[in-house]
Amino acid sequence: MSCSKIFSGDSPELTCEILKYLQKDFSTLYSCILVNRLWCRLAIPLLWEDPFSLPFLKYLNTWNIGVYIEKWSAIAFEEDENSDSVSNFKRLVYISLFKIFIENEINLHTFEIEITDCEYNYFDNILELILQNVNFISNIKNLYLYVGSPMGFSYHNDNNQLIKNHISQIINSHQNLKKIAFCYDYYSLYQSFLLSKEFNCSNTLKSIIFYYVDFHGLTNLSETFEQLNVLESVHIIECLSLNNSFVQKVINLSKPFKLKTLFISDISQIDSLDLLLQKSGDYLKNFGFTPEYNSSLSLQLKLLELIIKYCKNINYLYLSGIVNQIVYLIFDLIENIKHNLNYLTISSWKNDTEPDCYSTILRNLGQKLPSKLEYLELNLPVKKNDFEVFLNNSQDIFIKKFLIYNQEGEDILPSMKECIMKKKRFEYLSIYDSVIRVGRDLSLLDNEVREFSLYNIKVQSYRNLVIGTYHFIRDND
Repeated sequence: MSCSKIFSGDSPELTCEILKYLQKDFSTLYSCILVNRLWCRLAIPLLWEDPFSLPFLKYLNTWNIGVYIEKWSAIAFEEDENSDSVSNFKRLVYISLFKIFIENEINLHTFEIEITDCEYNYFDNILELILQNVNFISNIKNLYLYVGSPMGFSYHNDNNQLIKNHISQIINSHQNLKKIAFCYDYYSLYQSFLLSKEFNCSNTLKSIIFYYVDFHGLTNLSETFEQLNVLESVHIIECLSLNNSFVQKVINLSKPFKLKTLFISDISQIDSLDLLLQKSGDYLKNFGFTPEYNSSLSLQLKLLELIIKYCKNINYLYLSGIVNQIVYLIFDLIENIKHNLNYLTISSWKNDTEPDCYSTILRNLGQKLPSKLEYLELNLPVKKNDFEVFLNNSQDIFIKKFLIYNQEGEDILPSMKECIMKKKRFEYLSIYDSVIRVGRDLSLLDNEVREFSLYNIKVQSYRNLVIGTYHFIRDND
């Protein structure tokens, strides 16, 4: 009888006394929140008595913390947002949070240092604090560096040199780094870290990501990579200066250059890309191409021919800006890699692309796909008849996550229902459609979401389901 009263909420005083005995048992308190409203109301104050008392953090991004401090202060100090006192208070909050993390001996696995304009005023203080407490980051395996170059912030000023020195010390304080990402800025800035005499990760570092990095003026690429004894993957995403100078240094390496990812837009140095793919094409798992405006059609064709020739093991294929003249070569590429292909995005962003191109894609793609895909995203204006042909041609294919961004196309929802509700072919579905009046996202239509759920199809928002290239590469390597 007493137990039933406790669980039904009829004895709040007794329940409160019982929960107090669980004050340090956080996992049980989290479970109590789910019992009923009374238990939730009683458990939450106990959890919030000392919310930072557990070493719960495994992942920390400096930019995220800064952004939320900025948002909070904008509301709390609306009238004096730009005053020196508010700026100093934000610095105090930022530093105090890091002190709390350090004092509670959190055990970080991933640390992202993201330097943005909202942090310049006090970021050197944070790095200094971390270096005074190196145990705070002693066990991290993944270190991601985002060093931007916003207007008015020079990489040669004293403030930046101090930050650079601090980051270098953080890198050199580790002996077990397995993955490092260099994002934005110039390669020379990051190269100095890897070539430092104090660099201790030559026998542990397995993965390097270069994201929007300019390789211009590199001098010691060979020396950088020769010292990395267990490196398993190199990822190059939308980087600049992939020219003959860069490729020749790659070719001269005594070790394999295990290029797992290549996403590019500039193909003006096609001969250099040819040599790079000859050297590393067998390792390539992720390939993306978004041509620059007015990119040479002959160079686009040449690039696709090189990918077909040298790269048989592609798992993630991203193609944007497709035009009629290369469509059938794209089908050949998909056919060539279908035994490994798991993730496919086809997108067309050029306003001057012929409408026939979209029809050609939809009417022929279904026959070219592998029998099973983890992810398919079509970012095209879709005509109903073309889409029905695609659904019919792909009826024996299982696609775990299917996304359609149907901007300025026709209403395809009835066709989708008729087809996939007869035979389960998708596990997750996302449709962003200009025909949908409420937010243009299918996930906002409650009745439709419920109807699809009856067939075990989970409708999610396009934003939540779409793959972000950098995060996909980073998290799946």
